[in-house]
Formats: sequence, structure tokens, C-alpha cells
Amino acid sequence: MLHIRMRKSMMTLCHKRLFSIRVLHNAPQKNIITNKDERQELMALWPNVVKDLTKFDGDLNIPEVTTRFSKLLQYNIPNGKMGRGISLINAYKELVPVEQLTDENIRLARILGWCCEIMHGYTLLEDDIMDRSLTRRGQPCWYLQDNVGLSAINDGQLLEQMIFKLLHMHFREKSYYLDLLETFHKIIYKILIGQSLDLLSTNCGKKRNFNFFTMDHYNTIVKYKSGYSTFLPSVMLAMNVAEIKDDEMFREAKNVLCEIGIFYQVQDDYLDCYGDQDITGKVGTDIQEGKCNWLIVSALERVTPEQRKILEECYGENDGEKSARVKELYHELKLQTIYNDYEEKKYNLIINQIKQKSPQLLQNLLLTILNSIYRRNK
Repeated sequence: MLHIRMRKSMMTLCHKRLFSIRVLHNAPQKNIITNKDERQELMALWPNVVKDLTKFDGDLNIPEVTTRFSKLLQYNIPNGKMGRGISLINAYKELVPVEQLTDENIRLARILGWCCEIMHGYTLLEDDIMDRSLTRRGQPCWYLQDNVGLSAINDGQLLEQMIFKLLHMHFREKSYYLDLLETFHKIIYKILIGQSLDLLSTNCGKKRNFNFFTMDHYNTIVKYKSGYSTFLPSVMLAMNVAEIKDDEMFREAKNVLCEIGIFYQVQDDYLDCYGDQDITGKVGTDIQEGKCNWLIVSALERVTPEQRKILEECYGENDGEKSARVKELYHELKLQTIYNDYEEKKYNLIINQIKQKSPQLLQNLLLTILNSIYRRNK
């Protein structure tokens, strides 16, 4: 009898599972698409974005201008990892009901993803000028191109305005248009504050003052410069398009995303010194520029008075031997080991923050973003 009851129970369970499979099969489902595929979809849309941004109203019909704008876009925008654009699309797909994932809505999300990429490209372009960087994404910085120079400053402002041109062209009739405008304006303002704090920490290119190189000061810089520019825009904008109005949800998402952005910047600081140039596509220059980054701040927390003198003499000097001496001191202080411990602890802290405080709707999305950068090498 027991054997018969077990068989009946197993048959009932199998019928339930088969029914569930049939229901899931017949129901509308969200398409599963990899980041690699999404990058291809974004690139397929890119020619149309360039066309939109090089099409001028009124009497402005100067071929040289169109050519210059097109080159500006092609050189500075589509050659990165596209993490911000892809994250925005993934966030949108995660946040909206399946019936809203029409081809047209996904196309609009991808255009908004390009707006994020343009914002990132414009901040990098101007950051490279201020930092006197040499390479970006495996190629010479834009301002080092022939016939560009400091006119790149104006090019950066043009790229910023292209964000709002795209928004006006494609979203002005949408109920969430004003939310998109406000989100971009707020984020750009925060990023510029972070850039100002970064410049002030290096005394605007003059002799840096190590008294400002504290972890509190560093965290303030990166909160604004990176916390607000890395993954936060993608999710905030996706929430705007999904027409989420819950202030508490925005607040919790912002808190976590700022922490992930800070985590991302610490990784960048480490890779500037220890990353493989062939993988990162960038020559590290933080030591020569005297940047207030995680490595130097961590070093200053641990040095002896004699070691501090070495840093005061060598850090922020455009001299190969002095830069090598700084790296040697980093090795003596075991900063690579300290960084590895930091990365593991920070990762686990953010996971706990997500699980304990983030709304259920956002948890899977935030965990996916965090895991996408864990132990990255570029």
C-alpha cells in the first residue's frame, strides 16, 4: 500500500511539473540575450545614432562639420566595454512587465543606452585633457590627434549636448521625458563635482599636498566622480523608463550603486598600477600625475616617516626612476595583498547590503551588476 501511495504521489508530482512546464512554455517570456549579443544589437543601432547626431536643422549644411562630428563620435564612443549601455538595457528588461518588451521599447532603451555611453565618453575625453593622459581604450587620446589639441574641450561640450539632442528626438512625447532630463542633469552635475574634488586634491597639477590624501577625502572624491557615473545612471534611467515612482526604491538603489561605483574605481586605481596594458588599453599615469587614488592613500596609512619622505620626493613626478621607486615601495608595503583582501571584503559587504536592504525587484539586477565586475582585469 505504501508503495502504491508513493507511485501515485510521484505521478501527481510529475503531472504538476508537466503542467507548469506547459504553462511556462505558453506564457510570454523575456528573451534571454547575452551581453555579447546585446553589444552586437547596440552596434547595429549605432549608425542610426550617428546619423541622428550629424543631421542639422535650418541652414547649417557644412560638410566639414558633419565629417568632424562623425569622427568625434566614432573615435570616442563605441570602442569601450559598453558596460553602461548594456547595463541600462538589462535593467530595463528586468524592471518592466514582459508585455512591455516590444521591439520599439527595446529600441528606445538601446538609444538611451547610447546616451549613457556618450555621457561616459564625454567625461573621459575631458578627463584625459586635464590629466594629460596619453592613451584611452588602446588608442591615443582624442586631444592628441592631429588638428584637435585643446579644441577637444569644445568637442567634449558638443558630446554632452548630443545626449539631450537624442533625448529630444526620441523621447520628448514620453510621459517620463522630464524624468530623463532631470536624471542626466543631476548625474552630470555630481560627476563634475567629483572631477573638481579630484583636481583640487592634486592642487590642480601643482605640487600635491599629502595632508589631503586621506581615505575619507578619497571616498568623497570617488563617490561623486565614479559612484554617480558608473552603474547608477543606467539603473536610474531604466527606472525612469519603467515609470517607477517609489522614492524609497530610488534611494536604496542609489546607495548600493554608489558603493558599487566606488568599488569599481578602487579596481581602476589598482589596474592603473598593476594592470596589463594590452588588456586595459591604457597606460597607467596616476603615480606621475600625483593622483589621490586608493593605492597612495593606503600606502600613506602604513608608511614609516622614512618611507613617507620617499613618497614626498617621488610621487607626482614625471620621472621613470621615481615612479619605479614608488612601485617598489608599494611592493614593500604588500599593497597587492592588501588590495586582494579589500576586494573580497568589499564584495561581501555589498552583497549583504543588497540582500538586507534592497527592494526585491532590484536584488537580482544589483547582484548581476556586482558580479560582472568582481575580480575584473580591465
